[in-house]
Amino acid sequence: MFRPRLALASLSGEADADWALAAADHVGAAFLGGIALDEASREAAREMVADRDRNEFLPPDPIAFVDDQLAELDGAPVRAGVNVRSATVEPIRDAARICADHDAVLEINAHCRQEELCAAGCGQTLLRDADRLCEYVRAASDAGATVSVKVRTEVPGVDLPETARRVAEAGADAVHVDAMDSEAVVADVVDRADAFVIANNGVRDRESVAEYVDHGADAVSVGRPSDDPEVLARVRAAIEDVVAAEAHS
Repeated sequence: MFRPRLALASLSGEADADWALAAADHVGAAFLGGIALDEASREAAREMVADRDRNEFLPPDPIAFVDDQLAELDGAPVRAGVNVRSATVEPIRDAARICADHDAVLEINAHCRQEELCAAGCGQTLLRDADRLCEYVRAASDAGATVSVKVRTEVPGVDLPETARRVAEAGADAVHVDAMDSEAVVADVVDRADAFVIANNGVRDRESVAEYVDHGADAVSVGRPSDDPEVLARVRAAIEDVVAAEAHS
């Protein structure tokens, strides 16, 4: 899906095309966003900006914004992706068409746990409604996009490996797992889902990279330190070394 097998994970209000280009020497992919697509998700984002002093992307036309951002990355040495939130399926389909035009990955956000987003039917609410999540995946896949689903472990009542299996069968090409403090769940996702698995959370050095690769992850991603070239260079060297060692073992 991308090489080197290191991605930048989306950071709301910060992960734009300039952010991706600044790290392009170190990573194989960069997930922009998250982008709130429909009115319910945009209202939730506005509430978070007002009440939590958060950064959020709130352009007047989110689909045009996705198109413009991806256009800035056309020809760049990094696979672009866009992490999106929506309480309804049609904007997912629209964003997926734009991603397909730019050979970018459409990443469905089933990850965010903020109360405002969950109340709107976005984020990890989708993990508790696998039927609707699979509907989103099918819509994006049918629109021609490469599809990733961003998920998290430790959501009460959610069998994450089973959900990962279902979204892969619905057409997801990748499952991007925020492992929280349950790193071993990555191995269960790998076992159950026929998809490219990206592991996230605490990726900083060779030890953390090796742990996720030992669990079967195909790639890793970096979140908060994504603007630190020293961390990115260290993680890139680690993932290349560890993957090479695995291939020759």
